[in-house]
Amino acid sequence: MRTVYFIPFMLVFISGCNHQKPDVKELFDADKKFSDMSVEKGYPAAFIEFAHPDAVILRPNSMPVKGRNAISALYEKADTAGVRFTWKPLAGDIAASGELGFTYGTYTFKKDSLTERGTYASVWKKDRNGNWKYILDTGNEGLEKK
Repeated sequence: MRTVYFIPFMLVFISGCNHQKPDVKELFDADKKFSDMSVEKGYPAAFIEFAHPDAVILRPNSMPVKGRNAISALYEKADTAGVRFTWKPLAGDIAASGELGFTYGTYTFKKDSLTERGTYASVWKKDRNGNWKYILDTGNEGLEKK
């Protein structure tokens, strides 16, 4: 009689253990689309569009900017004339749950004759619709300035 209950229990247990870890490529694709939108529509539109409703941006010499509305207000004032801001993920990972992940990489910020390169890190979380949105973003300059 115990075997009757044991076999179904083991099948459920084993199938639960076979949960496949999500492919980090989907997160890299989201990060690349984020950068592509920065080129196509400007970085303010990209940072607003890809922000999770509870997103936080960490900037030098500033308190954290918290929430999509605050991020929107921050970027409304941005001077984007002559700016080309792009980035590329180098590495990252997704939690086994498939709901949280991170990427980090390098960015290039060009404005007129100035070119600045640096590094960034983004923490990503899926929104209610299952789309990857950054929940935390930060970067620092210092790789190269021309």
